Amino acid sequence: MNIHMEDGLPIVSVSLGYKGRILILNNVLLDTGCSNTIFDTDEVEEVGLIIDRKNGRPTRMYGVGGESELCFEQTIRDLEIDNFLLDSFQLQLGITKETYGFNGILGIDFMIKSGLVIDLKEKTAYRK
Repeated sequence: MNIHMEDGLPIVSVSLGYKGRILILNNVLLDTGCSNTIFDTDEVEEVGLIIDRKNGRPTRMYGVGGESELCFEQTIRDLEIDNFLLDSFQLQLGITKETYGFNGILGIDFMIKSGLVIDLKEKTAYRK
């Protein structure tokens, strides 16, 4: 995935696949300081990725500044992010576009699980 810098932040486009449907999200923050991956609920609804109140739980996003907005955390099966299949992945859904301007945030949890390598000199991220 190509990285472009916007206001000093690394932004990527990712394909998100779920239940046989694919969505391209063009404004996703690549955030090594974020522990969890989160997507905007309105953005991912069209592929059937919705809040599962029965099997998930409400939580708050955390960051350097402490607690933030309420979101919903749930385990998703058969989620694909940029052609990397995540069989059982704990994902957060919340309001990221209105609050922060991003379709989502790829956190360190995804980067570790996928083996993502970030090359800031070449402005690219890839899996070995």
